[in-house]
Amino acid sequence: MTRTFFALLGWVFVGIGFVGIFVPLLPTTIFFILAASCFARSSPKFETWILSHPRIGPPVRAWRDHGAISRSAKLLAVSGMLGGFMIFYFSATPSLALSVLVAAVLCACAIYVISRPTAA
Repeated sequence: MTRTFFALLGWVFVGIGFVGIFVPLLPTTIFFILAASCFARSSPKFETWILSHPRIGPPVRAWRDHGAISRSAKLLAVSGMLGGFMIFYFSATPSLALSVLVAAVLCACAIYVISRPTAA
């Protein structure tokens, strides 16, 4: 039962990751990292598929082995956070308190991303 749950969850993450390839601002790699983690508990075959994939595998392995994020991924992530905040701020016209809260959360996330080791 547990293996089936993790296998299904892994495929849900693969699906979201696949959509993220085509949808701007939807992260991709994190969903493949989550999928590989689920497949590690349910299907070594599919875990190996993700880890050995020529495009998806390297960032997943870098995260798994060293907690590392590539320089370009860091730049895209932080740029996406900034862009997302700008869209939020100018289209929703939020209150000052909500703007500060969202900005603080995004700054904390950006600091986390920037502070990770840089993958080659």
